[in-house]
Amino acid sequence: MGIARVVFVALVFSLAWAGGAGETLFRATPPCDFPAIYNFGDSNSDTGGISAVFGPIPPPYGESFFRRPAGRASDGRLLIDFIAEHLGLPYLSSYLDSIGSNYRHGANFATGGSTIRRQNESIFENGLSPFSLDIQTAHFNQFKERTSELYHQDKNPFDVNKLPRPREFSRALYTFDIGQNDLTAGFRKLSAVQLEAAILDIVNQFAMAITHLYQLGARAFWIHNTGPIGCLPAAAFYIQNPKPGFLDKYGCIRDQNNMAVEFNRQLKTRVEKLRQELPRAALIYVDIYTAKYHLIRNAKYYGFMDPWKICCGHHEKNISVWCGQRTIINDTEIFGGSCGSPTTYISWDGVHYTQAANHWIANTILNGSFSDPPKPIDHACLKHKM
Repeated sequence: MGIARVVFVALVFSLAWAGGAGETLFRATPPCDFPAIYNFGDSNSDTGGISAVFGPIPPPYGESFFRRPAGRASDGRLLIDFIAEHLGLPYLSSYLDSIGSNYRHGANFATGGSTIRRQNESIFENGLSPFSLDIQTAHFNQFKERTSELYHQDKNPFDVNKLPRPREFSRALYTFDIGQNDLTAGFRKLSAVQLEAAILDIVNQFAMAITHLYQLGARAFWIHNTGPIGCLPAAAFYIQNPKPGFLDKYGCIRDQNNMAVEFNRQLKTRVEKLRQELPRAALIYVDIYTAKYHLIRNAKYYGFMDPWKICCGHHEKNISVWCGQRTIINDTEIFGGSCGSPTTYISWDGVHYTQAANHWIANTILNGSFSDPPKPIDHACLKHKM
């Protein structure tokens, strides 16, 4: 057996052992029994916010599970959906979606294109959202205050049944998946030196949001770092004849991944500091980067095809038609349709993951294998011992 194979097997074994050990360690401890989830993030966890504000995501999004577009940038469920399933809670309604929403067990403040800090560039031209993290936490504050007012008025029992109980806000799980768009915006308008210098401010603004929620009563935080941005197929659409060293041995853009790693390093350090600043908080840092990169490196081992293949959209010979879009080229209509078998793909549309990949990631991280401290999500309310 080659050295690479030995290392790979050892890694898989160690991850499986860590997950099993973590679950065994906490088996004797009652789970947290979270009554609700409040999520903050970007398109990786948006369940309908950006669709409610700017118009619905078109077919074939949602085809694998919801059988229709469901406000999610995937063919089906996102990681936040699998988190809700794992905790026995319903899927989260978007705070920005007023039609048919039920907030009894939480709300989703994430919107596609969101960043941690506000952007000075044109948000619409560059695919960014006006709902940066500080706006999302302001929405939560408004949601919490309005919920309390309506609940205590108790004029309409039907409406009250769609609202969380005020006493349950402090017992809920607060999840975060945001930061990717801050880096991608930086890649467009900043030099590498400037972007690296900006990371400290981005991370500090992330910490300010968590501190604000803590002051509002939040106690259990599940915080994802950012993924391997340089491994997104869309990152390589227009790259031709890259210089030696530009790509790593798996085809990912090395500099972009290095910047994501630096962001994650600083984020983890800041979370460690927050544990001292917020003494009653339980803060779990989740290494999504390593989980996703492991899947991309070993796609075939886990039953997926080439991770650079995209299920939805048409991208070839300098022609790009994004998923669900149509265009006319040389009097011929080209549709960015679905591959028809997304279960074998990691990338859905070049930027977002398929439901199958999201499911794999959920199964990999929720047992605590990639968490610091290594706690399964259903024990994330337990405070870290300093």
